[in-house]
Amino acid sequence: MSKRRIVMLQMFIVFVLTIAGCSSNKESTSAPADHEAVNKKDTALIYATPKDINDMNPHLYTGAMSAQGMIFESLVENTKDGIKPALAESWDISADHKEYTFHLRKNVKFHDGESFNAKAVKQNFDAVQANASKHAWIKFSTKIVKSEAIDNDTFKLVLSEPYAPALLELSMTRPYVFLSPKDFVNGSTKDGVNGYNGTGPYKLTAHKTNEYAIFEANPSYWGGEPQIKKITAKVLPSGETTLLALQKGEINFVFTDDRGTDSIDVDAMNQLTASGNYQLVRSESMNTKMLVANSSKTDSPVSETAVREAIWYAIDRQSISKNIFNSTETPANSLFSSNVNYANVELKQRGYDPEMAKKILQQAGWTSESGPSIRMKNGKKLTISMYYDSNSASQKTQVEFIQNSLKNVGFQLVIVGEDSTSIAKRRATGDYDLLFNQTWGLAYDPQSTIAAFTTESSYLYTTKGIAKADELYKKINEVTLSTDENSRTLLYADIMKIVHDEAVFIPLTNGRVTVVAPKNLKSISFKQTQFELPFEQMHFE
Repeated sequence: MSKRRIVMLQMFIVFVLTIAGCSSNKESTSAPADHEAVNKKDTALIYATPKDINDMNPHLYTGAMSAQGMIFESLVENTKDGIKPALAESWDISADHKEYTFHLRKNVKFHDGESFNAKAVKQNFDAVQANASKHAWIKFSTKIVKSEAIDNDTFKLVLSEPYAPALLELSMTRPYVFLSPKDFVNGSTKDGVNGYNGTGPYKLTAHKTNEYAIFEANPSYWGGEPQIKKITAKVLPSGETTLLALQKGEINFVFTDDRGTDSIDVDAMNQLTASGNYQLVRSESMNTKMLVANSSKTDSPVSETAVREAIWYAIDRQSISKNIFNSTETPANSLFSSNVNYANVELKQRGYDPEMAKKILQQAGWTSESGPSIRMKNGKKLTISMYYDSNSASQKTQVEFIQNSLKNVGFQLVIVGEDSTSIAKRRATGDYDLLFNQTWGLAYDPQSTIAAFTTESSYLYTTKGIAKADELYKKINEVTLSTDENSRTLLYADIMKIVHDEAVFIPLTNGRVTVVAPKNLKSISFKQTQFELPFEQMHFE
């Protein structure tokens, strides 16, 4: 073979091998690309939320608590087994219960790289306390007289008097959580912040108002980098839109939001789980869904105890539980469920009894002609208004059911749907007869809901019209000061009995947090709060 032909043959072989190599490389890169896409999908969650995350300043109250819980942390955590360490590894309480000394976790960083230390803790506490009027609903905020950074890793709080729920209220989602001091504006947070850098397992990396928010795993998290690397909150209307997004794979996770609202109804949840692609996980009873009555509104029939009692008897909670919630929420017969601390109290039973409701109204002077006519008293109709969250499909169904139930005993119930902000404003100003609400939940109760009985922004208008209002407020003050467990148990029992007998909080069902998630998502669990989920503990199988 000539030298030229040998060279040409060698060139041909090289060409063939090159083509083969290119083909082989193309196949080997396409497979990993697909594999990487799968891995990316299996390290990300996209959840639906009916409302934007809003301003995430953790020292105010406009932000979505589920999102804030991913970013910001407290000194201690409330668990099923009691108060446990979080950013404080341990703490000491003085003999007089007025000084709390916290020994901080070392080598913790804020998301922007700033050190978490006693100086930063003091700056955050001082920022919260500088806006004291916003936090009056938390009685702990009124007890703090001094904060002190003793050294880099030691922080002390001094209280004006003993306050038994101190650690419980320090464990809440807000406001006693920590933001990088670099995000403060002029040394404060009350007029806004420059960023949202906490110490938590996730960082907020993108936010487009009313569209989405993106949270990415914090690789330097002191508890270890989360396995779920990316979480997206996508703003979608509740109901059919969210269901279709789940079916199309545009989102893959929904859960009960911090207003107690589910993005899809029970039938949709069952439909998704029946497909085999999703799982349904529910917490234990977290709160009590209820009607809140304005006892102080003297121009409304609802200011009468008899009228409130009649409403209680006229509502069939079993039907609400079975027909509206498919038994996923249980009928509630008192303000707090039995798994709440101090709530094992013997109270008057008021089951579903429309005839008893009619009898109570008749005896109270609310009379009617034969048939389902509206009752009258002194020329005034038995007409009351009820407000509910227009974003909640389940609340709308319930108010319509309750409207019909009350009509059968002689009420005219006017139902009005508004957004949650408007309802909160009504509660704070007393501009309501009845409104939908819920207790704070396991981590906060009974202390937080009961403390709110005395707070104008919460339930002051609900309680101040009752005959024993002064006695109620006196006992609430005593229970927050008492460090004796037996005394606290008796005081809580008295408080619960007073509001139960007055029927100012009319229970409906015990609510739970519901999660609809991909079938292969593991370690789904719940905190002792209805406002947060421990996303950092979850992983894909």
